[in-house]
Amino acid sequence: MSDDVLVLAYSGCDTCKKAQKWLEARGVSFRTRPIVEQPPTVSELLLWIALSGLSVRKWLNTSGQSYRALGKEKIDAASDTELVEWLAADGKLVKRPVLVTPASVSVGFKPESYEALFPARR
Repeated sequence: MSDDVLVLAYSGCDTCKKAQKWLEARGVSFRTRPIVEQPPTVSELLLWIALSGLSVRKWLNTSGQSYRALGKEKIDAASDTELVEWLAADGKLVKRPVLVTPASVSVGFKPESYEALFPARR
């Protein structure tokens, strides 16, 4: 299943490390893609945002330097198309980790959300 589960992560992100440890502890095979060096493409984002059920604004890493550099005013005034282009251009602007499975996409790490996707085997 490792080819089916993709985690976009940043090596300096503690939340990404927690998510990866959670998956490993439950025996979930996955591959990791460095989000800074290989940010999601516009076409990936359009598909993944739809699969996530979230608005594009929920994909923004609002606590990061890239967000602060753009400024809240500029981001608030941006269209969804602009936001997708910015997310594709700067992996640090993307809230992480991004967990991609064939049927769903999860942004950020919440153990209960991961548990719903990968229930513990009893």
